[in-house]
Amino acid sequence: MVDTRGYICPTPVLMVQKALKDRPAMVEVLAEAGAAVENITRFAHSQGYQVSKTADGPDWKLTLTK
Repeated sequence: MVDTRGYICPTPVLMVQKALKDRPAMVEVLAEAGAAVENITRFAHSQGYQVSKTADGPDWKLTLTK
């Protein structure tokens, strides 16, 4: 689980990039609504991951899967 809440871009994307370094089959990410969700989604897609998003109150839970 990568918790990117409280960080401003590009830090959330860099945190996800580090988590994907070893190409895991799945990574869960907590992110604040807005630019972080969009940027993480875009990055994950560029790395060949599918992204499912679930609202979690004011935040989002993203599940990245290969």
